[in-house]
Amino acid sequence: MPEQSPGSRPTLEAVAARAGVSRATASRVVNGGDGVRKPLVDKVLRAVDELGYIPNHAARTLVTRRTGAVAVVIAEPEIRIFSDPFFSQQIRGISKELTAHDTQLVLLLVEGPGDFDRIARYLSGGHVDGALAFSLHTDDPLPAITRRAGIPTVYGGRPGWTADPGDQAVPYVDADNRGGARVAVQYLRDLGRERIAHIGGPPDQTSAMDRLDGYRDVLLDVDPTLVAEGAFTVESGARAMAGLLERRPDLDAVFVANDLMASGALRVLRERGVSVPEQVAIVGFDDMDGVAEETDPPLTTVSQDIEGQGRLMARLLLRGLDRDRTGNGPAPDSVITPTTLVRRASA
Repeated sequence: MPEQSPGSRPTLEAVAARAGVSRATASRVVNGGDGVRKPLVDKVLRAVDELGYIPNHAARTLVTRRTGAVAVVIAEPEIRIFSDPFFSQQIRGISKELTAHDTQLVLLLVEGPGDFDRIARYLSGGHVDGALAFSLHTDDPLPAITRRAGIPTVYGGRPGWTADPGDQAVPYVDADNRGGARVAVQYLRDLGRERIAHIGGPPDQTSAMDRLDGYRDVLLDVDPTLVAEGAFTVESGARAMAGLLERRPDLDAVFVANDLMASGALRVLRERGVSVPEQVAIVGFDDMDGVAEETDPPLTTVSQDIEGQGRLMARLLLRGLDRDRTGNGPAPDSVITPTTLVRRASA
């Protein structure tokens, strides 16, 4: 058996000698190749643990044709990503699932239109096995970029683009945005509220439009003066609330399309001396960590499993990569996760 000098890095030859197998067999096992009997696999893995051997990434890539990395592409500027808890919760879920499968997360951010060329080059360069993309807008070039790169992709959110009919078949994970909105507005109606306003998100994102549709499902003939547009941020929610109060000072409830905008709306109502929920009831959407329970008063909101959606996105992608490698199993299906109303003090 080859001697391993003190302090030197264990070699594949040392692993093979410790396990009593050929170097080729040891290589196939440590690099994830097929065709090795289980007793020999167990011997090699035991030798790897005993010696502390770390497989060579380049060698593993040659054997498996996999990089062991997945790109997470978020179509939003950096300042929003690091200030919005939605993104941290979703990335946490993605990271947990990828880590459990020994896969590296590579975060790619879209600060402006000029970044798409950089992202396209990276995705086409063989650096990652697939991509997870979310917070897309209807005119987003990312679907076309991932298609040209030829890499498997799972989307966060229902696709809203129509540039290529083939894109509609890609798997995605989303919450029941429309159903959750219906539950929220019906709850306000059941409280006896008659002039229910809505602060929506950007009209070029499907989640915002689905929540607006859910609001309209319940109220049918909506007075347009009761609808305001926001941008899923605290300040946009505050501006929208101020505008609603100017147009419709008689409103008695607001369904807000996310918790950050709801927190901005609550701030404006507090500054104007409007009591919540006595004069105006507020319901949000998301049940974000560090937001919904921290508002004044604590926010009644529609809860979605944001972290769980991240895990599902990663799971669908990894399942698709295994299917591409083995040729076995069905193509991954899209998943719509349920939403629930969480009652707190704002309504």
